[in-house]
Amino acid sequence: MAKARRLLAQSLRAVDVVIEILDARIPASSRNPLIEELAGHRPVLVVLNKFDLADPGLTARWVEFFRAAGREAAGVDSVTGRGMGQVLEGVKKLYAPLADRQAALGRRPRPPRCMVAGIPNVGKSLFINRLAGRRAAKAEDRPGVTRGRQWVVLREGLELLDTPGILWPKIDTPQAAFHLAVTGAIKEEVFDVVELAGRFLGWLAQNHPETLGARYALEPKTLAGVPPEELLALLGEKRGFIGRGGAVDLVKAARHLLKEFREGKLGRLTLEEPPAAPVKLNRPKEGFLGPGGET
Repeated sequence: MAKARRLLAQSLRAVDVVIEILDARIPASSRNPLIEELAGHRPVLVVLNKFDLADPGLTARWVEFFRAAGREAAGVDSVTGRGMGQVLEGVKKLYAPLADRQAALGRRPRPPRCMVAGIPNVGKSLFINRLAGRRAAKAEDRPGVTRGRQWVVLREGLELLDTPGILWPKIDTPQAAFHLAVTGAIKEEVFDVVELAGRFLGWLAQNHPETLGARYALEPKTLAGVPPEELLALLGEKRGFIGRGGAVDLVKAARHLLKEFREGKLGRLTLEEPPAAPVKLNRPKEGFLGPGGET
């Protein structure tokens, strides 16, 4: 991660606009404070990726939250391409002041150079491939696939710089860690999958009992107050994950639950709501012209 931070800082010298990719299911937890810090006064476009897996109403509220905080924002489904037009328009809008200043100085306008950044497994490579209309970046549904930086030239007159997913050195709260683990940003090797799935089941039972009941043939009214491990055992029993001696294989049940959530089989769920009052984020300085901060 220290190496990725250095790479990110070096890459920023060559770009005009930062495209920050967030997971639409956990917009707050998937934000990386280092991106905000290192971007400085360069304009940032916030992209809420995996829109197809998130609650559409909450995604709309998150988009409004970021816009109220001074950021361009858009919800995107990188699988179907829905929302990509808003991304292109957002980049053009953010780059327009720089292009105008270059023209005023007698410089020939060039395509905007954008850096795509975000934490692991938010779908950066799939986003780039969809925007490029071809397989331009390596994409897999697991963290840590992109290892180095690579430029991707688009027909739309954009140049994109892909970077490795970076996670901040310290996760501030257990809640953020929970959200990152549930959505797959943190590798399974570093947490207890049974404990994680049990906690997630508790959240589902409290916030979406009908969804949980319908998916696993459980009575929603009976889910309240049931200990997480018992809920997981019920799920495992319904799915036939029975081990030796007739006991439910809780590990298999846990992995099955998380896989179904990550694939959207539990419906469109968002784990976080936007704060009531937005915090003003950094805005570009009036004299900022582009890469390197030259004026």
